[in-house]
Amino acid sequence: MNPTIYEEACRKFREAFDHEHTAAAYSPGRVEILGNHTDYNEGFVLSIAIDRGTCFLVSPADDGVCRCVAGDVMETATFGAATPQRVAEPTWLNYIIGTFAKLQESHSSIADCAFNGLLLGNIPLGAGLSSSAALEMSCGLALCASYGLSVDKLDLAQLGQTAEHDYAGVRCGLLDQISSLYGKRNHLIMTDFRTLAVETIPLPEDICFLVCNTRARHALVDGEYNRRREQCEEAAAFFAGRLKHPVSALRDVTTTEWEQHHADMDPETARRALHPIGENERVCIGRDLLAKGDVESFGRLMFESHASSRANFENSCRELDFLVDTAGNIPEILGARLSGGGFGGSAVMLIHPNDIEAVSSAITAAYADEFGHACEVCSVAASDGGHII
Repeated sequence: MNPTIYEEACRKFREAFDHEHTAAAYSPGRVEILGNHTDYNEGFVLSIAIDRGTCFLVSPADDGVCRCVAGDVMETATFGAATPQRVAEPTWLNYIIGTFAKLQESHSSIADCAFNGLLLGNIPLGAGLSSSAALEMSCGLALCASYGLSVDKLDLAQLGQTAEHDYAGVRCGLLDQISSLYGKRNHLIMTDFRTLAVETIPLPEDICFLVCNTRARHALVDGEYNRRREQCEEAAAFFAGRLKHPVSALRDVTTTEWEQHHADMDPETARRALHPIGENERVCIGRDLLAKGDVESFGRLMFESHASSRANFENSCRELDFLVDTAGNIPEILGARLSGGGFGGSAVMLIHPNDIEAVSSAITAAYADEFGHACEVCSVAASDGGHII
């Protein structure tokens, strides 16, 4: 955690509420390295918790009103502690309302416990780095500390997921919340989303990641994310009726089986299904490649992943495609792909640390020439997960 963010949050909390906070927590954003849209298909993902995140500070309130402040712009919004309901505006408040409401459902002791809260972070919004999950998890951790609640990591991650479903309108998987809580410095997070087993895998010392924010619109609540999930579920039901072994999700289907049966499917649904099927296989291959130190082959899997996003899942965009195509022509970039839900946001690139400056300059210049404005490029490091401060 960047201590400056916390210090600034403390100052802004005093400014907003005229007293000190009583509990605080921090949770990082995440970058998905390999395994796109596999979490809700009960598959595998490789991700990292990044060294950018969100602080959430709280203190008790005794008038039944929860007052929340977005510390970057000092915008205040309120809701009733006894009857937390989804709001139309501001949308950021719904992540807090949802987290609080889900905690109330499982802990009746806080049914009427209002609070003052302030959030402040340094995750670029709309960049596909999961600022929403960082907010949910930092809010959840801080509220648990304030109310003396004991909630384990997995339960808190699932609570954040249901809050996002019910209050933000995004049927997300568990990837973002798990990555935010289970991160480990200098390690990848490998998550099996069927068993919810999490392991950490050491990263080679001579690689790092660049995140290139396209600044293209990234709004999953518009329905594209939800539609892709529906198509994956439709495809799983199709294969369950065709294959001799049990199929409860696309995790259970191989590329070979897809090739044997996809001609009988709706063509678009078939293409949608091929993406997570292939991604699951790429993650497992990638884990073994990293264990052998074969970073170059791992990078090629990242390029293959993006090609599937572009052609099969159609969750890329012109800006992301340009970044990945440009990366493919820069020898110092070992791998590149979109990261996160897609439809905008960021691309992640695998490079050696000594090449950060040269690669950043080349990518920024090429993007500006194409689109008339620069993309935001920053290096990110694998960091520890969410915690109480």
